[in-house]
Order: sequence, then structure tokens, then C-alpha cells
Amino acid sequence: MKLALLGGGGFRVPLVHEALLGQQGDLIDDLWLFDTEADRLEVIRNVLVQARGSRPGPTIHTSTDLAESVRGADFVFSAIRVGGLPGRVHDERAALGLGVLGQETTGPAGIAFALRTGPVALRIARTVAEEAPGAFVINFTNPAGIITELMQTVLGNRVIGICDTPSGLGKRVGALYGADEFELSLDYVGLNHLGWLRHAWYRGRDLVAEVLDDPGKLSHLEEADVFSIEWMQRLGALPNEYLYYWYSTREAIASILSADATRGEFLQAQQARFYEQAKAHPERAFQLWTAAHDEREATYMAEARDEGEERPDTSGGGYERVALALMRAIALNERAEMILNVRNGHTLAALPDNGVIEVPCLVDGAGAHPLATEPPGGAELGLMMQMKAVEQLAIRAVLEDDRGLAFEALAKHPLVDSVNVAEQLTEDFWPQG
Repeated sequence: MKLALLGGGGFRVPLVHEALLGQQGDLIDDLWLFDTEADRLEVIRNVLVQARGSRPGPTIHTSTDLAESVRGADFVFSAIRVGGLPGRVHDERAALGLGVLGQETTGPAGIAFALRTGPVALRIARTVAEEAPGAFVINFTNPAGIITELMQTVLGNRVIGICDTPSGLGKRVGALYGADEFELSLDYVGLNHLGWLRHAWYRGRDLVAEVLDDPGKLSHLEEADVFSIEWMQRLGALPNEYLYYWYSTREAIASILSADATRGEFLQAQQARFYEQAKAHPERAFQLWTAAHDEREATYMAEARDEGEERPDTSGGGYERVALALMRAIALNERAEMILNVRNGHTLAALPDNGVIEVPCLVDGAGAHPLATEPPGGAELGLMMQMKAVEQLAIRAVLEDDRGLAFEALAKHPLVDSVNVAEQLTEDFWPQG
């Protein structure tokens, strides 16, 4: 089978490759890495070759030709970053400069990312439709919910979005009780980066209810470093860590502004060093990548933790593990239950049928099918409804090339508290030329 990975020169590609090597049965024969930057492709290829060593694995191809890369593919992983890290830095600083949240996927900068990425994602979807009409597209590209929904306008349900935070949260809850993650049945509902784990069923027990009733155990979850124990108990559910930006917006903005650099600025400097050093010393590419990756993980969401506090073990398997489990279930028609970003249909009656939501799904050879679920409480559902309306305005702005719709999306965003600020953000975020 052929797997095309778009954004193949990206920093996190070695994680996907390592997960592929760990797959049993050699599912993928050919791995095609596509990127618009040939130098980055060469660096990442060197990392992969050195990381693999003598282990067997798929044949690696690199290309800067999109059509060639996806032609005849069985699966396409989309992990692109339009505008690179300079684009992310621009979005963060533009928002922060106007006193609103500057975070890559949550808040107005997430809408900016979608507006910039959307036209490219549509071009990819149309190319896949022409060159690999039978392929499933597994979308990692952020903001994952919006981009998945946008690509579905071309490819329908053959586009499935993934995120590792919901399953990672469930895995960590299970670990507190010695429960194997594959024995858990998770009840999670939300949009991408905006959701709640309500139940984790294990042999007739609800581990979410148990951990919420046990402050000692609850304090050992990463989420206790982000949210107060009392707040989680009042919610009656475990919030996705990205809800920090909703529940502590003022504190998040203040923390980001007080840092020496935004997350985008940190990663931009770090990755520039890595690619430059790895290009100059190709024989050390994997060693250099490992050091940079460890530093990146240690500083993830630092603004949500007290200064000097180390990031706890958040092992949830990573997005690459979720993607490969999804691919394997489809390719081999192995029924599996996973939390994914899929078309709502009739799952949540209050949301549009064509809106992408993040919920548990049954996966088989035909793709991903959302499982029936109870709607969340009024406050949570209201937030989901408001954000879905904003997301769909942003999607229409891309499809119709309409600056006014982009302005409307930003003005109606719950984390943008001023129409005048939304107008200024539109000036900064609407693609020029």
C-alpha cells in the first residue's frame, strides 16, 4: 500500500515513521514525503534513514510534486503548515497586540490559520480527488476541525480529522487505576480542542466519576496543573487541556505576554537552528532532531503551568499513533472505537449535519462512523454551537473568497470581545494578493 505524507519535510514526520516501523504486518510498502521545500525534505529523509538503521520498513520517496506524491495512494496524511512558523508568529503577535488571545488553534489566531491554510487544503483535496479517488485522507493539519470540514466539501466522509489529546486524556485516566487503555470505552464530546471527557468505562466502572471523587488521584493528572480540582469537580467532566484558553483567558494572555517569546517564536528559532545544523551536518541529523524534539515536548503549553514546573508525563501515544491505528482499522477492516473529527450527521441535533465534531466513532473498512452520544450540558453545548457557527463562517470565507465573511467570523468569535478589534484582525489576517 502507498501512504503519501503531505508536509513531509515537517519536524514531526519522524514520529510517524517510527510508528510505521512499529506496525505489525508491513502495511505500507511505499512512503511518499511531499513538501514544497526540497532542503527540508532532504533533512527529514536523513533523520528517517538514521533512525531506522537496519530495521525493515517502507521504501521512502521524496517529492515536491503534489500530484506525483498522491497518485494512486491508499492513504494520504495531511500535516501541512501554510506560511510556516513565521505565519504562526504573525498570527500570535497580531492578536496579542490587540489584547486578545494569540494561540495557534484557539481564538482569533486559529481563524487566521484556517483562512491562510484553507485554499491550499482545497487544492490538495481536489488533487486527491483526481489522482487517488479511493484514498482516505487523515487530516492532522490545524485547526483540525475546520480544515477537515473544508476538505470534506470535496471528498466527503473520506476525510477524517485526528487529534491525540482526547485519547491521551483517557489513557492517563486509565493509568491511574492500572487499566489497559484498550479496555476503556471513552465518552467524549466536543469540537477539536474544545471538548470534555465525561466517562471512561472500564469493567463496569466509570473511572472519570471515580477520579473526580478522589482529589488525591485527580491531582496526579496533567489537567490538575491547568485547571483547579474544584473546577473540574464542578464541571463533572475532565476538560480538554485547550479549554485552559477558554476558562482562564485573561491569565493565558498575561502569561504569554510575560514570556520572552510566544510559542511560535520559540519554535521558529528552535527549528531554524535544527534544519540549519542538520543540513550542515547530515550525518548527525537524527541526533540533532532528538535533542530538539525533547526540548519541544518539555516546553509544551508552558503558559498554563507555574514557572519552573516541569511538564508531567502526558503520554497518550501522540497523533501519529492515532493516525496509524485509524489507517490500520480501515485498511484491514478491523473494527475499532476511536475519538475522531467526523461529520456530525444526526449525532448532535443542535449542530449542523455537515459540521465536523469530535466524538467516539466506530471505524471499519468503510471509514469512521460517529456513535450515538448524549449532548453536553447547556453551557458546553452553547459554546460548541457558537464556535461551530464561527468555524462555518470561516469555511464560507475561504470557499467564497469573501473578506466580509472572515470579518463576521472574527466578530462573532467568543474570544474576540469587540467588533472594532475584529475589523483590525481581519485587516491583519485576510490573505493579501
